[in-house]
Amino acid sequence: MITIIAVGKKHEGWITDGLERYEKRLVKPWDVKWVLLPHSPAEGVGARQDESDRILQRLNPDDFVVLLDERGKLLDSPALAKQMETVFPTSKNIVCIIGGAYGVNEALTRRANLVWSLSPLVFPHQLVRLILIEQIYRAQEIALGHPYHHV
Repeated sequence: MITIIAVGKKHEGWITDGLERYEKRLVKPWDVKWVLLPHSPAEGVGARQDESDRILQRLNPDDFVVLLDERGKLLDSPALAKQMETVFPTSKNIVCIIGGAYGVNEALTRRANLVWSLSPLVFPHQLVRLILIEQIYRAQEIALGHPYHHV
């Protein structure tokens, strides 16, 4: 199972529709569980610190942590599939993190096994959730040899 920790409000209706579309197609170990953490009441650096601390508290030492950050490594879909496929046999849990509006602190960035950029563009957090679940589904289909992804 893949856990997705996201800072922010509950999924908006149009996002929920899209998430459900992909979630129902996911099979073990590609299935996902969402953990939504509320925004910090603080602002700026204080919010970044508070939200990062709350995320770090939810991580286990053996989790494989994927932090989404526009400054991270760009991966194409086959590379993402390969990366995730290598983690599943190790029995480590994959945890994907979508930080808050002020980003995450250095401690959380250092804890990440992979800092991944969906794009050099910045997207709204709700949209990132939908893009992430679609990419997890695409990675699953690539790994299973299904024709969803065409090169």
